[in-house]
Amino acid sequence: MLLVCVIPSPQLLVMHSARPPGSTCSSRTNTTRPPASLMQETPSKSLTPTGRFTIAAKHHITIAEIYESELVDIEKAIAHYEQAADYYKGEESNSSANKCLLKVGAYAAQLEQYAKAIEIYEQVGSSTMDNPLLKYSAKEYFFKASLCHFIVDELNAKLAVEKYEEMFPAFSDSRECKLLKKLLDAHEEQNCEAFTEAIKEFDSISRLDQWQTTMLLRIKKTIQGDEGDLK
Repeated sequence: MLLVCVIPSPQLLVMHSARPPGSTCSSRTNTTRPPASLMQETPSKSLTPTGRFTIAAKHHITIAEIYESELVDIEKAIAHYEQAADYYKGEESNSSANKCLLKVGAYAAQLEQYAKAIEIYEQVGSSTMDNPLLKYSAKEYFFKASLCHFIVDELNAKLAVEKYEEMFPAFSDSRECKLLKKLLDAHEEQNCEAFTEAIKEFDSISRLDQWQTTMLLRIKKTIQGDEGDLK
């Protein structure tokens, strides 16, 4: 007797709310129907069981990119990046999953969801610090986690920096870690000038991106007498 295996289409996979086996990333299933144009994707020539999660992940990324750039709905973009990360983890594609999670972390911090952002940056930092090819990036993720801690509480940031130095000794010698310590000292002294000078010195060698600048401005605003910029 001939058995026929029916493989679901990419469109059905995208709309399926169940997470893949072995998924550990927390996600929120998006119930809003994405733009109709997204549902007219060209089917893969070979949709095999071992690759179905990767295909579904790519569809979620496509939807997320449209929500963030065209529809400007960051909450929905976050939801789809989280779902894509879950699917990539189902295929053990950790590098691709981390790229999605970093998108979530950046947006979560912008939306002042700092605990969520910290969790993601620590998770990605921990997963890359022992990888010879990726460990250089770990200091950036711990730096970003520290900034999120700093916005919430100065003491939280101090403890976080100490923890990251212990976890990843190379972090201690990084310019990011040295900047954090200068900023912590300036913040404790409520010294706006010292805070700003430390940032200028760092930026003259390693340019700060827009996300980092936004987080630093939020921290600076907690200093008495702050003028609201980094000039």
